Amino acid sequence: MLRTDYLTINHLPINWADEVASQLIDQENILTWLPIDLDTQLHFSTGLIVVTNKRLLAKMFGDETWQAWHYRNGLSLTQRDYAGIGCLEIYDPHARLSFWRYRLGNDAAVSHLIHCFTEQLDYHLTGKLPPSSDTLAQCLTCSAFLSSKEECTVCEKQNHTPPSTWALFRLWRFAKPYKGRLLIGFLLTLCSTAATLVPPYLTMPLMDNVLIPYQNGQPINTDLVTLYLSGLLGASILAWILGWTRTYMLARVSERIGADLRTTTYEHMLNLSQEYFGGKRTGDLMARIGAETDRINLFLSLHLLDFATDVIMIAMTAVILISINPWLALVTLVPLPIILWLIHSVRHRLRIGFEKVDRIWAEVNNVLADTIPGIRVVKAFAQEKREAARFHAANQRNLHVNDRVNRVWSLFTPTVTLLTEMGLLVVWVCGIWQISRDEITVGVLTAFLAYISRFYIRLDSMSRIVSITQKAAAGTKRIFDILDQVSSVPESPNPVHLSATQGRIELRNVAFRYGTRSIVRDINLTIQPGEMIGLVGHSGSGKSTLVNLICRFYDVTGGVILIDGHDIRTLSIAEYRKHIGLVLQEPFLFFGTISENIAYGKPGATPEEIVSAARAAHAHEFILRLPHGYDSLVGERGQALSGGERQRISIARALLINPRILILDEATSSVDTTTEKDIQQALDNLVRGRTTIAIAHRLSTLREADRLIVLDRGMIVEIGTHIELMAQQGYYYRLWLAQARNVDTEDKTMAPIEAHSSRGSV
Repeated sequence: MLRTDYLTINHLPINWADEVASQLIDQENILTWLPIDLDTQLHFSTGLIVVTNKRLLAKMFGDETWQAWHYRNGLSLTQRDYAGIGCLEIYDPHARLSFWRYRLGNDAAVSHLIHCFTEQLDYHLTGKLPPSSDTLAQCLTCSAFLSSKEECTVCEKQNHTPPSTWALFRLWRFAKPYKGRLLIGFLLTLCSTAATLVPPYLTMPLMDNVLIPYQNGQPINTDLVTLYLSGLLGASILAWILGWTRTYMLARVSERIGADLRTTTYEHMLNLSQEYFGGKRTGDLMARIGAETDRINLFLSLHLLDFATDVIMIAMTAVILISINPWLALVTLVPLPIILWLIHSVRHRLRIGFEKVDRIWAEVNNVLADTIPGIRVVKAFAQEKREAARFHAANQRNLHVNDRVNRVWSLFTPTVTLLTEMGLLVVWVCGIWQISRDEITVGVLTAFLAYISRFYIRLDSMSRIVSITQKAAAGTKRIFDILDQVSSVPESPNPVHLSATQGRIELRNVAFRYGTRSIVRDINLTIQPGEMIGLVGHSGSGKSTLVNLICRFYDVTGGVILIDGHDIRTLSIAEYRKHIGLVLQEPFLFFGTISENIAYGKPGATPEEIVSAARAAHAHEFILRLPHGYDSLVGERGQALSGGERQRISIARALLINPRILILDEATSSVDTTTEKDIQQALDNLVRGRTTIAIAHRLSTLREADRLIVLDRGMIVEIGTHIELMAQQGYYYRLWLAQARNVDTEDKTMAPIEAHSSRGSV
């Protein structure tokens, strides 16, 4: 019997817990549950679906009784969606038994519910055991977490791979080109470390052969003094020269490794599909490429070098100590196993802790990345306090995680220091005892203490590098999380190269799913070269998705898209997109001059070509009115320009590359009527002689299209010209009438205002 009911009932919404508990029959246990937020009429309501080990239970608010379906042959639970609304349906072999509507924000929770239902149904039909009770108990609250937009901590722990110190070895891929210089750096480290160990060895004969005999009444041997002091000076100068050389050389190498790491990560990220960026935060990606690579670079250039020096120093010192006096050396090394055990015990906790610190710090960056670009909206809605509270909350989480790491680290470091001090005290005691028995000389003890001081200093330094190494390992894992990503839009291994294209586009049985959601399906369409196609339909009907598939921002999940008879998946992505000009609803301009933004798709464009494109886009006149003309800075994201001006620059940018295929995605929807006329004239220049696919909010702008493609629920429902579709009085006709009524209402509303404005101006 699965003991999960108590836990699940305690996680149910309070208003459902008692009612659900009263419905359970003997030995029935809840596996998972799902809140429903819409009724069958798409009004906001509340309901609950519960999966138990015996049946499926469901009830909507206001219903008298619960519905229940025991597991039996032919029973199935499916989900589908349309235009932002999901539908969960239960069937038997004869009919649909019931259905529930929900918002697609709950899609992941619905998938989890179906998974649990299917497992239990399979168990009852085949006897195949479902997951163990422990696994079920761990995931009982997944639906609760998913429905509240939080992350299940148990699932996070199971799915998240903790960073490993071995991740640092993956950096060899970037270090390999510099292996010659790294080898020289290692040899220099070996030599410089050996040079630093010479002075303590010379203090032994200096004490025994010069200073102690002088205290006993013998004259100082100046030749020996000169010899020993010259040796000390020479060893120090040699150690300095070798140390400076190896530090400079290895620092240069590590800087280049860090630069290569940054460049490779950024280039790889740019080649990932748009799907990857849809699930990532800007601040997080910026932190990885910026802060994480800086941390790795610092580790390689400074701390790894120190660590190597420490290891060599400890090994050489141990050999020298054993050669001088094995028993005293053995006493010296007593604390070493304890320190190594401490390092091993805290290493894992520090590694996990620092990886959490990195993720929380990315949240802080995400708040900044959201707020600073959107500062105009923040101020317009007077949400400064709210954004400050968000930042404060993220900063507090960062503080809390850091405090947990620091509690471990603050205890570890003083403990190592205490052990080294105790080890030094033990050496004093044993050394004095051996001197009293004439087993060693004072010079030997002095040399031993000099070496042991260096030994413990290096040991303490090695222990401190534990935290730095774990930080670097956590950062390396986050970097390789990007590098390990494979684009969902892969480059063909043997791409077909198109030097030119006619612009014939053919879609055969095209379908696309985003996760569990079906966006478009069964699309069959042929667009002839030079033809202008208009895509029409309600929001969510699949218009922009179709454009994204043609641009190959996403790959189709069914069917094929052909350009001039070639499957676009067999073409070189970069070469293919050079034949496509894209004008978006919200034009994006980069920080820089106007001429740089116009020439973005063709960096080598001449000033004459830039001006010609701007003239064709009806942008030349307003550009000349700017203080510095084409050299005027547009500001970040083009904020220094109006929406219509930004759009005309984006049209000029598309004109300059002279594409054979043109995509217009709501290019005039965000501007006023007067500006729209200017932009429409620019678009007339742009579409001439090109295969054009246009999406427009105002249907009137598509009247001149050669054909209109009407989409509904991700499928083509009508095809024809404006006149033909109006004559059919079908889906397009109803869209046109609905928009015409809205326009008419707006005109009547604006008339008194315009009249009042006219009287006022007189």
